[in-house]
Amino acid sequence: MSSISIIGLGSMARALGGLALKGGNTVEVIGRDVAKAAELARELGSGATTGTLGAVPAGDIVILAVSYSGSAQIVSQYGNALAGKVIVDITNPFAPGFTGLVSPDGSSATQEIAEVAPADAPVVKAFNTLFATVLTAGPADGRPLDVFIAGDDARAKAAVSAFAESIGLRPFDAGPLDMARRLEEAGLLMMGLGRHGVQHYDFSLGVTILH
Repeated sequence: MSSISIIGLGSMARALGGLALKGGNTVEVIGRDVAKAAELARELGSGATTGTLGAVPAGDIVILAVSYSGSAQIVSQYGNALAGKVIVDITNPFAPGFTGLVSPDGSSATQEIAEVAPADAPVVKAFNTLFATVLTAGPADGRPLDVFIAGDDARAKAAVSAFAESIGLRPFDAGPLDMARRLEEAGLLMMGLGRHGVQHYDFSLGVTILH
């Protein structure tokens, strides 16, 4: 199984942390608010620990469960403390009102993070098309929840895929890192569907293999 460090204390951190522990992984929770981080670790249960923001994370996989606006800055502040880690970006750089993306044209939140990450810390996009409530509830009618993964490092994507499988998800390789922009656009599509066509957020995007 995997050793996971989660930077962030929100709903996605809680959902992924809980699933990670159930899947037999170790979980380190890291946040600016030390007391809240300790509280989340206690709520997650046995196997969850807390780390210090800026120190070398304990996990081999570091999940950025923070807002887009602060994600690249956090990675830059960590600097070489992230060397040798697999960094997983789950952010969606939505414009106000979900009218578009605020990441630069031709780029993505994930590529911005990769630009400031250590050279030996591959960055992978994943989990951005899954709502925290859906992750917590789990699959319905026996259909798996799919997670789409983009990145340039095959070993990093394999590590994230193995982690995804350990928490009951079905990973799909979406291609190289520049596909992260397309995954962020898929996240935007989901918000549009939730607000208009589906009219709630208890759904997920998935792949149906016909043959």
